[in-house]
Amino acid sequence: QVQLVESGGGLVQPGGSLRLSCAASGIAFSMYDMGWYRQVPGKQRELVARITSGRIRNYADSVKGRFTISRDNAENTVYLQMNSLEPEDTADYYCNAVRTSFGAEYWGQGTQVTVSS
Repeated sequence: QVQLVESGGGLVQPGGSLRLSCAASGIAFSMYDMGWYRQVPGKQRELVARITSGRIRNYADSVKGRFTISRDNAENTVYLQMNSLEPEDTADYYCNAVRTSFGAEYWGQGTQVTVSS
């Protein structure tokens, strides 16, 4: 059974930081491209950051220079370090795992991030 379990969300003031974690089980984690997406009510889910199995990273323009994605294959965990948070970063954040060659894709249940004073 595949599970992606996010943690680390919460309420933070503008300018603050949070680190999201996504612990994966039931997959060959190191073979998967891992991503963080976010969604606000009434809008489409959007890519925030992605790290491939080969550790190539890409980011949405809106978070470049503020967010950093990393992975620990020994711990089957992907992280999203979020600094200089802005109210516009408020959303539900979802972990995503993709292995294109297998046609496999999985999602976590999401963790809420609220940036507000």
